[in-house]
Amino acid sequence: MRVGYGRVSTADQNPDAQRDALAAASCDRVFIDKASGKLARRPELDKALLIARKGDQLVITKLDRLGRSLEHLIALSNELQANGIDLVVLDQGIDTSTSLGRMFFHILGAIAEFEHSLMSERTRDGLAAARARGRTGGQKAKLTLRQTKVAQDMYDELGRDGHRAHTVAEIAAEFGVSRPTIYRHLQPTAR
Repeated sequence: MRVGYGRVSTADQNPDAQRDALAAASCDRVFIDKASGKLARRPELDKALLIARKGDQLVITKLDRLGRSLEHLIALSNELQANGIDLVVLDQGIDTSTSLGRMFFHILGAIAEFEHSLMSERTRDGLAAARARGRTGGQKAKLTLRQTKVAQDMYDELGRDGHRAHTVAEIAAEFGVSRPTIYRHLQPTAR
């Protein structure tokens, strides 16, 4: 069985051209989603995948109608392959039931893996460069060094009765931060 799938990005776009191309490709059933490719949820694609069985073909007009990203296309292709379902892309002439079609998806997979490796490498390089400049990553400190010193002085200040002149809640309110933030910035010996 040939199961056709199409997608238009917005509700006001017309899917007739895709529907006609899928009908001309002798698709037994055609499913059309009206949703952005970035959305994870595409109910018509889910239905198409539910009825497709081993030996069937999922037919689409263009690759960009199927996947949100290269990574998503590879994952979907792997899922189809695991279930014995071939993918046919009409405009690009791809058919994973052929050696050439399978090679194409292996090349896409290698490119996706390479792209992921490059992103990881750039992230590691960026973090190393930031550490070399004295940045440790994570969120920016809620209090500057000067504010931390003032908070510490307020915490250490004693009233006439020998008790603390300011509570941690008062100090936190003064700087517009939470009590735990003040505790994190106080010297351990001062607590």
